[in-house]
Amino acid sequence: MHERKPLQYLAFLILIITWGTAFTLVSYTVNYISPAWMVSIRTIIAAVILIIYARFRGHKLPPLKDKRWIWYGFMGFVGIVLPFNLTATGQITVDSGLTSILVGIMPLITIVLAHFLIKGEHLTWRKSIGFFIGFTGIVFLFLPEPFKWELIKDWRGQGLILLSAICYSVLAITAKRAPKTSASVGAAIMLTSAALFSTLWALPTGIPSEMPPRGAIIALLVLAVITNAFAQILYLRVIEIFGPSTVSKINYVVPICSLFAGTLFLGEVISLRSIYAMMIIFAGLLIARSGKTNIKSAKARG
Repeated sequence: MHERKPLQYLAFLILIITWGTAFTLVSYTVNYISPAWMVSIRTIIAAVILIIYARFRGHKLPPLKDKRWIWYGFMGFVGIVLPFNLTATGQITVDSGLTSILVGIMPLITIVLAHFLIKGEHLTWRKSIGFFIGFTGIVFLFLPEPFKWELIKDWRGQGLILLSAICYSVLAITAKRAPKTSASVGAAIMLTSAALFSTLWALPTGIPSEMPPRGAIIALLVLAVITNAFAQILYLRVIEIFGPSTVSKINYVVPICSLFAGTLFLGEVISLRSIYAMMIIFAGLLIARSGKTNIKSAKARG
């Protein structure tokens, strides 16, 4: 185990940087490519890579009549297509760092949903207190400065991003109940289904008539190849080696990385509001997770 520690820390660092900069890349790319087509292109490329990876691992995709296509196809829609489109649309007006904080509420939402949908995952008083503390942090982000009884100007964009966090929670619940299959096959089915659904989502918006600048194309390729495909493969391998409970701890660091990435590459300002809200949400997560829960974090980033 001690021999694996350097490898573990390296894998965690790569995932933190990859996921932390995903929101930064999206914030930049939506200036030149519509959210719908951005999601479609990145999922198509990632799906091809994951199918090749599954075959390399000695696995084949099941026939279409296999019930796993229904389960993982649904997971691809609710866990990739919906949240990716919601987040990208929201990031037209919301900074990348703030986006990562809003998405970070996902584990607390999962705890509440699990109470109603997963047997044995009861909502204890400790989890309830943690949820309400974390929710207070979210409310804090929606109120203007100086304090008034009204919502901030970009509350609609923040609301869309918050809805994406709910989608990721539904994904986590569904993954808990889905038929067992190898991680590489499940991920390949999810991305393949997501590529189909996201393309159908994008087509009614019209085919883009202009080529985006080179920087946007590079950012889109990084999102597809690194953030979606490579990070997903690395994430699955790390879970196999070190377990889901260990991996879940990096979720606390990703928003911090995203805040600094947005400042460094996009010139975003780290506001005291964002820092206070992040601290409140983290406090809620720590309290809620001090009561054991069996739900695994199932989240596709960006």
